[in-house]
Amino acid sequence: MRIATWNINSVRTREQRVRDFLDRSDVDVLCLQETKCTDKQFPDFTDTGYEQAHFGLHSFNGVAILSRVGLDNVSTDFGQPGFNKDLSAEQTLEARAIGAECGGVTVWSLYVPNGREISDPHYTYKLAWLSKLAEYATTGPTKLCLVGDFNIAPRDEDVWDRSYFDGKTHVTPHERAALSALEASGLSQATELIQDEYTYWDYQALRFQKNEGMRIDLHYARGITPTSARVDRDERKGKGASDHAPVIVDYTLDTPTLF
Repeated sequence: MRIATWNINSVRTREQRVRDFLDRSDVDVLCLQETKCTDKQFPDFTDTGYEQAHFGLHSFNGVAILSRVGLDNVSTDFGQPGFNKDLSAEQTLEARAIGAECGGVTVWSLYVPNGREISDPHYTYKLAWLSKLAEYATTGPTKLCLVGDFNIAPRDEDVWDRSYFDGKTHVTPHERAALSALEASGLSQATELIQDEYTYWDYQALRFQKNEGMRIDLHYARGITPTSARVDRDERKGKGASDHAPVIVDYTLDTPTLF
């Protein structure tokens, strides 16, 4: 099974790019993040042969799954907390997660909260969100694949200049511990196969041209074994590109041992 994740940074702006990617990539499942639209505004890709499910509430956030191997038991809630910058108000669920059964594997498209600044309530929210994700993974399906924009660089080598991030989010011990908790729940990071490549380059300061990027778009899985992985770096090129590149992983489904 070939599964890809891509922070599309506005699906309506990049609908044709998604169609072209589906046409050439031969993916079975494509997970999108930051679609930036409501469910009614999400483009119809079913003419491509993919079923689709989308969760979007506003012109920001938003997640989707496109699958040609089935799309069953769609869910948008794994127990994650909501957020409101007014901490005394109701903490409402954001459009940051959607999951479904695809070809025998439960796949989640995740847009992990950014965290903003270490002193910001959004950072605390990010850690709580990830903690609930690890809780879900601990008791979740046997065949599970969590993919998306995690907004965390697992290692210092996953950012172009570690000193640039001193005192900032995405590299803190607490965030990395949250990723370790996912592994402790029985998941492995499939995208370790591509540790030497970035997946995100900011639009500012010619970051892409200078290859000043970050590896923050990740896959975590169990019950399926990654056999190859790559970053479609070419998709970051050209006019109108997202600031993220698709991350594509090929998996084989593990077969239980019979005694």
